[in-house]
Amino acid sequence: MIVKTITYTDYNGNQRTEDFYFHLSKAEVAEMELSVPGGLANYLQKIVADRDVPKMIETFKQIILKSYGVKSEDGKKFIKNQEVLDEFIQSEAYSELFIELLKNPEMASSFIKGVIPQDI
Repeated sequence: MIVKTITYTDYNGNQRTEDFYFHLSKAEVAEMELSVPGGLANYLQKIVADRDVPKMIETFKQIILKSYGVKSEDGKKFIKNQEVLDEFIQSEAYSELFIELLKNPEMASSFIKGVIPQDI
């Protein structure tokens, strides 16, 4: 799991700085791994090597959205539902993160490695 501190301007013109949580479970990683030919890692390497920008954008977006959630107060659950996701997507924080990852390939790589469980 990674925590991204994102500073953004809300729709009232107020600057906000908040922590956002991202994590993929082993099951989610397995699903993503099996959903693309050759596995996710090979797929990512190929689209980066090919400079296939539309596929990069689509894949980064998928990983961001699939990994976003909210930790329960007791730490037992990582809540990922449509309401939580919609709230994030509709904020400028999502836009800030998305643009940041597109502009900085090293940061994007670090983000992807960070949301994948360490023991995979």
